[in-house]
Amino acid sequence: MTNSTATHTVTEIVLPEQVEPEGLQVTTRELPAPGAGQVVLSMDASGISFAEQQMRRGKYFDQPPFPFVPGYDLVGTVIATGPGVDTALLGHRFAAITKIGAWASALLVEAADLVAVPDSIGSAAAETVVVNGVTAWQMLHRTAAVASGSTIVVLGANGGVGSILVQLAQHAGISVIGTASPRHHQALREQGVTPVDYHAPDMYEQIRRIAPKGVDAVFDHVGGDGVVDSWRLLRKGGTLVSYGTAATKNEEGNSQLPVLATFARLAKWNYLPNGKSAHFYNLWAGKRTRLNTFRARLREDLTKVFGLVADGVLVPQIAAEFPLSQAGAALALAESHTVAGKVVIVPDAPRS
Repeated sequence: MTNSTATHTVTEIVLPEQVEPEGLQVTTRELPAPGAGQVVLSMDASGISFAEQQMRRGKYFDQPPFPFVPGYDLVGTVIATGPGVDTALLGHRFAAITKIGAWASALLVEAADLVAVPDSIGSAAAETVVVNGVTAWQMLHRTAAVASGSTIVVLGANGGVGSILVQLAQHAGISVIGTASPRHHQALREQGVTPVDYHAPDMYEQIRRIAPKGVDAVFDHVGGDGVVDSWRLLRKGGTLVSYGTAATKNEEGNSQLPVLATFARLAKWNYLPNGKSAHFYNLWAGKRTRLNTFRARLREDLTKVFGLVADGVLVPQIAAEFPLSQAGAALALAESHTVAGKVVIVPDAPRS
């Protein structure tokens, strides 16, 4: 731990342009001393989310121009504080959602964006539920406000967000129909989920047979034309929550068009006289216009998620751990669709 005027030599993973995972670059630089209201957060665990998979293709909705350091979130230890920041934070672990920049051995973070991590949760375990946990919690309990006794559909129920949605729903007394590859079906059944093969051409018909009267909510990260079928699964009064455009991640062209097309569809559906509603979930909604409210809500929701992990209600799913310098291999594994849970990045072992 250092004072606020010291600099730090940090290792960063740079995404130079649209490259394959092995094209990521390992670089070092001097990190400036923290400014007013900032801390230096030493990375204990970061991870691979779907956002980085889109970013390397230049397909994330509002990503910065290349080159940049990816990394949507992290858990880390405060090693320096800037002017106006309580030095009592030094040596304590916090989570932060950064959108970019977290694939680094240390980085500057606004102190107001930190969320305390309970001592009883390991850093890698906590990392699995930072952005994924907040996303799942807010979609289920804020956006859709699903009641106990309801039935929902979770597309990609074995994924990072999907697996947490499943656990949160079951904790709330909500039945889940989950889509996944057949190799994950037994694990889903053991969790009480009714699985459906997402490769099956009649996937939506299978879901209708399971829930012939319709479902109360659908959580769809796939987007594309399939979002129409997700909408049709809803009963009267049901809610569709779209939160991604995975179906178009490999398509050429403007990365914003698929998202804008989804926005337009959802907005139109909300005017139909059938009592159903459609939403596009955006974690960052309101940050620019209501920053204090955004921060307070994120801290409240992530603290609840951490509490559920500490109580054993949420079980973190770590697919694998890779040292920071092997971020390319970590990204390749995450994109392989062969693992359940989150691929986590941890610091490189110190040189002897």
